[in-house]
Amino acid sequence: MSMKWALLSVWDKSGIIELATVLREHKVGIMSSGGTGKVLSEQGIPFTEVSTYTGFPEMMDGRVKTLHPRVHGGLLGRRGIDDTVMEAQGIQPIDLLVVNLYPFEEMSGKNLPLDQLIEYIDVGGPAMIRAAAKNYRDVAVVVDPADYPLVESAVLSGSFTGDERIMLAKKAFSRTAAYDAAISNYLHTEGKEFPDVFTVQFRNGRPLRYGENPHQSACIYGSTGIAAAEPFQGKQMSYNNYLDLNAASGLLREFDEACAVIVKHNNPCGVAVAGSIAEAYRKARDTDPVSAYGSVVALNRPVDEPLAKEFCATFVEVLCAPAFTPGAIELFKTKENMRVIHLPEPVVQDEIRTIAGGILVQRTPSYQEHWETVSDRDPSSDEMSALNFAWKVVKHTRSNAIIFAGQGKTIGIGAGQMSRVDAAKIAIDKALSPLANSAVASDAFLPFPDTLEVAVKAGATALVQPGGSIRDNEVIDAANQHNIAMIFTGIRYFRH
Repeated sequence: MSMKWALLSVWDKSGIIELATVLREHKVGIMSSGGTGKVLSEQGIPFTEVSTYTGFPEMMDGRVKTLHPRVHGGLLGRRGIDDTVMEAQGIQPIDLLVVNLYPFEEMSGKNLPLDQLIEYIDVGGPAMIRAAAKNYRDVAVVVDPADYPLVESAVLSGSFTGDERIMLAKKAFSRTAAYDAAISNYLHTEGKEFPDVFTVQFRNGRPLRYGENPHQSACIYGSTGIAAAEPFQGKQMSYNNYLDLNAASGLLREFDEACAVIVKHNNPCGVAVAGSIAEAYRKARDTDPVSAYGSVVALNRPVDEPLAKEFCATFVEVLCAPAFTPGAIELFKTKENMRVIHLPEPVVQDEIRTIAGGILVQRTPSYQEHWETVSDRDPSSDEMSALNFAWKVVKHTRSNAIIFAGQGKTIGIGAGQMSRVDAAKIAIDKALSPLANSAVASDAFLPFPDTLEVAVKAGATALVQPGGSIRDNEVIDAANQHNIAMIFTGIRYFRH
């Protein structure tokens, strides 16, 4: 079925002149109005004004222009079923609808008064999009300038395929759903931090082989950040790979120095910084070589061929870095199962977690830690450096968490324990390097002196914790008795 009429009504004018030119060259009549019509006129492209077609002028400052039975009848009329009534009412079948919407999402971030922002809520556009998408067998609907080349190909071939039509309809309904969600969320949030009704949409859904375990099914959604990341080599990413890579990249971004983060089961099992990324990786791996086997590794510097050889000599599930040299990429081809992936740009967004019957939504605003030495003894410069390092790592370790660190590297990691003392004991038991003169970080306050005493006995000389316990004075007294330097930060970092 060849195209005879197209209706063009777009806010984003990108590519619309080129598209209109192709349509006219192939004898497709154009209807338009408002700003789109003005742009077409300026370029000398002939078109039929919507108001001329409907017999009604644009009114109410452009609020009403396409909301008319002759427009919606042309979009909704079923070919071969509604032809008689369309002809009787002078309704012209519209074969192609090209629409994009007023930029409500963009304008809602500009702190406009509601009576001004409300004018950026498109009514006619979504109505036409939904009408055309409902009648996708007869009307092709395009809501994204990125699809204009598809339109041009269809014009050249004479029509859209059935698969192209349903694809465009799906995209159209997704767009109106996202648009309405943005409006709903904004209005429900007015005067509040979070909306009473929260609507979200994630695109780019891709099925995964399975979920956390083989008997569970899973899918991933997202068009940016870790959610959009795909390996350029190796097997498909798994559900657990994505969780671990997300944990690793979050911790990695704490550091500006060359840094390596090794994660297993959503917890770091080795973290280090160094003068080179190769040295950082070796230091991180040596924290716990057994756990590093089959892990996810994230680096913040490019990988060259010598370092690639080290990865090829062991078993790594996922390797993520900003870049890889051609020689490194060639070497990785010998490890067919190792997933190699480019480190994506960070994304700032609310955290969403499901629970039975709903979701939890968490937002992290800008905040300031207030480090304060509460012990009689100030930490030395080396101790302060190790405390800073340990504190960055403990922020990204499952609670209860205790981290022992030296200069630029983890020494012992105790994660995910019900007892903070047990977390400390596990960190000590797993340490492969001496803990003498180490620094310790606790993700939450120490309710009793016992954890500090366990750390001191193992060789720690400095400790950082949030503080805030009703027994803080007892813990401070214990620190002074053992001549340990202790810092309070005022910020807790539970991770559940």
